[in-house]
Amino acid sequence: MADLDVLIVGAGISGLGAAYYLQREHPQKKYAILEARGAIGGTWDLFRYPGIRSDSDLHTFGYEFKPWRDEDSIAGAGKILAYLKETASEHGIDQAVRFNSKVIAASWSSEHAHWTVEVEKNGERETLTCSWLFCAGGYYRYDEGYTPKFEGRERFGGQIVHPQHWPEGLDYAGKRVLVIGSGATAVTIVPAMAPAAGHVTMLQRTPTYVLPLPAQDPIRNLLRKVLSEERAFALTRRKNILQQQLTWRFSQRFPQAARRLIRRFNAKLLPEGYPVDEHFNPPYNPWDQRLCVVPDGDLFKAISRGKASVVTDRITTFTETGVQLASGRTIDADIVVTATGLNVQAFGGMSLTVDGSPVNLPDTLAYKGMMLSGVPNFAYAIGYTNSSWTLKVGLLCEHFCRLLAHMDAHGYDTARPVVADPGAPTRPFLDFGAGYLQRVVDQLPRQGERAPWLTSMSYFSDVKLLRRLPVVDSELRFSRSRAVTPVIS
Repeated sequence: MADLDVLIVGAGISGLGAAYYLQREHPQKKYAILEARGAIGGTWDLFRYPGIRSDSDLHTFGYEFKPWRDEDSIAGAGKILAYLKETASEHGIDQAVRFNSKVIAASWSSEHAHWTVEVEKNGERETLTCSWLFCAGGYYRYDEGYTPKFEGRERFGGQIVHPQHWPEGLDYAGKRVLVIGSGATAVTIVPAMAPAAGHVTMLQRTPTYVLPLPAQDPIRNLLRKVLSEERAFALTRRKNILQQQLTWRFSQRFPQAARRLIRRFNAKLLPEGYPVDEHFNPPYNPWDQRLCVVPDGDLFKAISRGKASVVTDRITTFTETGVQLASGRTIDADIVVTATGLNVQAFGGMSLTVDGSPVNLPDTLAYKGMMLSGVPNFAYAIGYTNSSWTLKVGLLCEHFCRLLAHMDAHGYDTARPVVADPGAPTRPFLDFGAGYLQRVVDQLPRQGERAPWLTSMSYFSDVKLLRRLPVVDSELRFSRSRAVTPVIS
């Protein structure tokens, strides 16, 4: 008998959501959440850089089962973390979290139909057993951000900071700040630091699509005045889901029109004569990489006020006082912020073994975007890259609970995805051009060219697949181990 029915890894937004669905649908099952850090909240507790916020609206980024009540639709980390803590407390999920517990390895035994999980807790090793292992820790390393090698970095006389390791109390008042990067982190930090800093420069190698959106949702705030909080939230959530999906589909089908529209929004908020095409016109199509959202156009306002600027160029070398660029230009700085991205790490870096054989992730295929071929009773939660992360996580958790119910009803203890045609064509785990994924694409699982081996990025397709269609599939094999006594009815 395993110690736990389900072991959830990660106490961030995905892990807390998984726990809610599990205890709602299967209150009889015993579960625990292992969290490598000392607090819940994941990303929203880890990052402490100025201005950190969501880049999705909280009516879709939040949970379907818990209305987002704050007036801000795009909210800062403090509000999001309070929301997650409140959710965990309301449902007693916080009592199931075991902190400072990092999963090192997990080995599956088909004979006993359970995982043996090796955990490092406060420097000591312990083992747990579970019938199901559910990884909800996202896909990046929490202990280490990505910084490329910069020539001459050691010569720089100022301070270099990575957003993932922001020093408490960093004083940047009146100072020259150089932010290297152009992604969601960079476009958040620049307008947040600009009011107090002397000047903030965002240095990018390649432009990114930046889309201004209202920080507050006027339609939602109007609905709150005439409807109940729950009804207003439900209608706003549906509206925003539809809006996200239509925006993505429009960008996929009419990329040039989408490009022109985004450019028009940018030009309207920037000073007359500003070189929009140099700094905000990427060489790729919209949604080949994630769009960056700026609430109320705060980045463009900082530029217009002269408190921030954008430079599109490449660093040749650091100098004692800043950086020298390929164009020959130099930028002096007191503080350099390397907003250069994440280090991707699949499943928290744990090693997996099935019946004594190590699992090589690139040899596996993603099943329904939530399991791995050949790996029994193992599920994971990876959200959308083209809309709110949590939309997909919620659907995956629902499907997972339906899968458990099916197994209980038929006396199964093992579910193993098996590819019917191992020689079929495959493609990368996620159809996404972000650099942080491209750096490790050969270390990740793959996906197929057809269902159920596709990792869908369409919410409406996933509603059909994960919520409405049966969990039974010809390529998901159910069984009962010999170590389990058959149920006699």
